Amino acid sequence: MNVRRLLAHPILLAAVAILVVGAGIVAWTIGSPSTAARYQLAALKTGDVVQTVSANGTLNPVVLVNVGTQVSGTVMKLQADFNDRVKQGQVLLELDPALLQAQVHQDEAALANARASLDLARSNEKRAQELIEQEYISRQDFDAAVEARKSAEAQVAQATATLGKDRTNLGYTVIRSPVSGVVVNRAVDLGQTVAASFQTPTLFQIAQDLRKMQIDSSFAEADVGRIKVGQPVRFTVDAFPDRTFNAKVSQVRLNATTVQNVVTYDVVVGVDNPEEVLMPGMTAYVNVTVARANRVLLAPNAALRFRPPGAAAETARARPGAPAEKASAGTVYVLDPKGQPRAVAVEVGIGDGHRTQIASPELKDGDQVVIGTAEEAAPQSTSTLRMRMF
Repeated sequence: MNVRRLLAHPILLAAVAILVVGAGIVAWTIGSPSTAARYQLAALKTGDVVQTVSANGTLNPVVLVNVGTQVSGTVMKLQADFNDRVKQGQVLLELDPALLQAQVHQDEAALANARASLDLARSNEKRAQELIEQEYISRQDFDAAVEARKSAEAQVAQATATLGKDRTNLGYTVIRSPVSGVVVNRAVDLGQTVAASFQTPTLFQIAQDLRKMQIDSSFAEADVGRIKVGQPVRFTVDAFPDRTFNAKVSQVRLNATTVQNVVTYDVVVGVDNPEEVLMPGMTAYVNVTVARANRVLLAPNAALRFRPPGAAAETARARPGAPAEKASAGTVYVLDPKGQPRAVAVEVGIGDGHRTQIASPELKDGDQVVIGTAEEAAPQSTSTLRMRMF
């Protein structure tokens, strides 16, 4: 049977029309969800919430000693290297002492000369004393002899001091460790000349105890007000991405740093490192726990942000994650029996970035709140009904 006969037959034509209308009704029904299905819902849950503030920092030894030199010279011997454990007083490095030894010898000769001059001056004073008693010399000659003796004594004292200074400098050619610890940096090599003319050059850096370390982290001024000494800290490092370390805030330094109008404060975190797996210079990703609430009603942050189309924003809007001691008013939406969103006022407490503490006599654990519309969950797809005529 061809198409012309199909269209000419009234019963078959009516059947086709009924099928077309029925298919359109089904398609309209499928494409028009109920009011409740137009919204995304999430259940309120009772649980614990922890509010944290985050920043990056650098791991450093608590005591890092820079070992330098007070005299110039050429490195003649190296007695310590990177990662060496050293004891207090242990020799780390020796400079060439030739020039300073020559200076010491020169000072010793000058001191001997000054002492000889003093002996002569004392003898002259003694003879002058005998002659003035017999009135063979004038008082002026006697005073000159006394003055020469005092000058010779001063020359001896000066030569002695100069010799002591140069002997001390000669001792500085042997560099010793001021503390017991681990050498974390060696800044010189054998044969290198170090100059201490204007400032003391750093030769070694020694960490006194790598089992006790600290994190120097920079927190924004908006967060530093909630950070207190003793608060628990959790942090990670790139070297151990699957491991979380625990620490505590040990100091909030008052000295602010301003870079491009951004003010930050150094928060020092004390770290126990008994295994010595954490090394100086590592970048630490720090989370400081500033507030905690247990067994409270929690809502997704999306529920506090949701507003039905055309709804006016509340003036007393709470910021998700606000401190518990400053709980403020917020609004969530539930569906009424007709499937329409209804506003419920809540008190908002602390949050962790995903969930926020709320309180309301109208809400309890398990209640469904609106977190968005169906169109926000997935792009709206439109289907067209096509018929193929045979």
